[in-house]
Amino acid sequence: METRAELRRRIRQQRSKLTAAQQTEAAQQLVDLLLPELLKRQVQHIALYLSNDGELNTLPLIQALWQHNILVALPVLHPFSSGHLLFLHYHPDSPMTTNRYGIAEPRLDISQLVPLHKLDLILTPLVAFDKQGNRLGMGGGFYDRTLACSNAPAAMGIAHECQKVSALPVESWDIPLPEIATPDALYQFSTPNLHL
Repeated sequence: METRAELRRRIRQQRSKLTAAQQTEAAQQLVDLLLPELLKRQVQHIALYLSNDGELNTLPLIQALWQHNILVALPVLHPFSSGHLLFLHYHPDSPMTTNRYGIAEPRLDISQLVPLHKLDLILTPLVAFDKQGNRLGMGGGFYDRTLACSNAPAAMGIAHECQKVSALPVESWDIPLPEIATPDALYQFSTPNLHL
């Protein structure tokens, strides 16, 4: 079995080969698949992320959520608690900054903080996933730490179909996901995660 580092490299290379047209189509397919599901579940407060490094573009979904008056929050690197995330309300006029990983995030403003327990769902990025719902991230553990919190909401991964693998090497700290959405399907898994 490939190591986690080898898998990350291979899947990121695969993902980076998607053309701009394929990325645009995938982003729209994700909206078509996921928005009706989120509306059916009556999601009112949702955390997403801004795409980076060939990830499936989340902006069309964010704009669709805004049109339905759903509060969108984005992750911000915690200023004092290393390796942890905060979630801040994101709207079209949010002042933005770039974090140490080169990813855009809302400028830290405590008045815009959305506590974990107020979120209905966290949509997480990932590098790869398998048929058990295991998720391989970029290796920082930010989302695993967030999802391990006792007040964490349900979580769903977002990925391109090319990020699916048969099996991932799993570590004790990895938090499997109950659902992963791709432009083609909404995969549902039975996971032992007690928060979901």
